[in-house]
Amino acid sequence: MADWTDSIVGDRMAVDREFNDQVEHSEFSSQEWGLIMTATELDIEHADDPEHARIVAETEKLPQIMPELDNVRKQMAQMGGGDQSSGGSGILDSLKGALGLGNGTGQSDQERLEAAERLTQAYADALQSHLESNGKWEQVRIAYQE
Repeated sequence: MADWTDSIVGDRMAVDREFNDQVEHSEFSSQEWGLIMTATELDIEHADDPEHARIVAETEKLPQIMPELDNVRKQMAQMGGGDQSSGGSGILDSLKGALGLGNGTGQSDQERLEAAERLTQAYADALQSHLESNGKWEQVRIAYQE
């Protein structure tokens, strides 16, 4: 089943480029997004049913990387005085974090986890749409089953 992903490396690169805008407008930096995608596996649900088959983002490992997302955010804040994409104010967020009043983003880990899950599924949907529009979806769906 893993071989199906090997056949779409070029398609994923194209979708990655197209998807950059969505990442830039999300609460995640590109570094955080890279980490999120490393912890996300793509799968095909209902691969044997052409009408209902779809790519899904398997995100069971995301809770394990949430502390590392915090580390990435802290490193970015130290280097540049705050992660502008998070809407944080740098020093104030650092103080809140030091006092245990949040992760500096105004979001709980659960909210960030849900946002990451939504974004990864949006990526999976964009990938499937790309494959469909390029006439490769059926081939990929069949390869998945083999």
